[in-house]
Amino acid sequence: MIYFTELQNLPIYGVKGEFLGKLEDVCVDPNHKAARVASYLVRTPQKSLKSISYTQIQSISVRAGQTSVPRDELKSYEVDEGFIRIKKDVLDQQIIDVDNRKVVRVNDVDLDIEPTDGHSELRIVAVNVGLAAAVRRLLQGTMAKHNIRLITKGIPTRTIQWEFVNLIEADPARRVKLRISYDRLAELHPADIADILEDLSYNEQKAVIESLDDETAAHALSEIPTKMQADLLESIPTGKAADIVEEMPPDEAADVLNQLSPETSAEVLADMEKDEAEEVRELLGFEENTAGSMMTTEYVVVHESATVEGAIEALRNFEGHVENIHQIYMIDDEATLKGAVALGRVALADANTPLGDLTTEPPISAQAEQSVRSVVDLFHKYNLMSLPVIDEDRHLLGIVTADDVLELVINRK
Repeated sequence: MIYFTELQNLPIYGVKGEFLGKLEDVCVDPNHKAARVASYLVRTPQKSLKSISYTQIQSISVRAGQTSVPRDELKSYEVDEGFIRIKKDVLDQQIIDVDNRKVVRVNDVDLDIEPTDGHSELRIVAVNVGLAAAVRRLLQGTMAKHNIRLITKGIPTRTIQWEFVNLIEADPARRVKLRISYDRLAELHPADIADILEDLSYNEQKAVIESLDDETAAHALSEIPTKMQADLLESIPTGKAADIVEEMPPDEAADVLNQLSPETSAEVLADMEKDEAEEVRELLGFEENTAGSMMTTEYVVVHESATVEGAIEALRNFEGHVENIHQIYMIDDEATLKGAVALGRVALADANTPLGDLTTEPPISAQAEQSVRSVVDLFHKYNLMSLPVIDEDRHLLGIVTADDVLELVINRK
């Protein structure tokens, strides 16, 4: 095992033993043997930066590097955004530790030396994010490298295997070149992704959101403050923002669109699918801090004449967010609210039972213009999981769910 910090400023010699310069950085090609160091960048005494291919490194150690290249054949380094430079792109950078669900800073990089066909290759094993690596870097250059190893031997270390490293790259074009993917991040719970986002800088947040699939991005954004949601949606292309907002529950989509500038909000709505946009526009029409502004239009509703079998069929056809399903609501031909049945009652009843037989009392409801304070009081008084919202003619408009009320109460403390 050899550490990248032990290689920094390493003297590099040519085929005749002449001094070529000091090692400044190493590059890997993520599109071809992503763990192998593909080239070495050497700073010459004349301060120019030269590139040496991995096939030209005859040997390398913590003391020196020997190449098969004479001084006059050194090639000038040409920037390639498709390569990852360890010092520039990895060392000291924040990365996502998916296994521990947090953001960490890279203190060092662990490499392995492999003799191969007459030359030596360096392969990246892991990034080091532990205390030992931090101490090693702090002491580097102040004493012999073997003494530093002895000192740090008993200090806790923590590494992330190179194949599992989630680099963060703000430039979308370069992200594609580097084949950066956040597939493993997308497997985390949205709340964990939200925690990770809050630990990142604004540009890093933007890079991650742009790279996640629309559904995962929507779920993650739903877990962070609305103002932060709006800032991120303002910063990404309108089409991507519209795709993400479409995946949000309508009430949350309306909340975040209210926080966007009028111009951006209008552009996002224009880019959304017609039905989803119309749902959100309806919610945007309600006055702020009212039951109407809190409600979602995603709920399960059947005619008052429906049976349990019909209710179950409606559940199967429901395309909204499942966390909104606590009760099944019944309406008449004029869309007037007639009753509500808890899911537990539906599950336990015979398929042919009229749904109306399972209602035990008139449903508690709120007028669309009622204050959020009165909505919170209703949830507390009746121990509700959801609350239907109606107009003055008792037409069912939407529902308020307990999680929205809980979030409101927490945010106001």
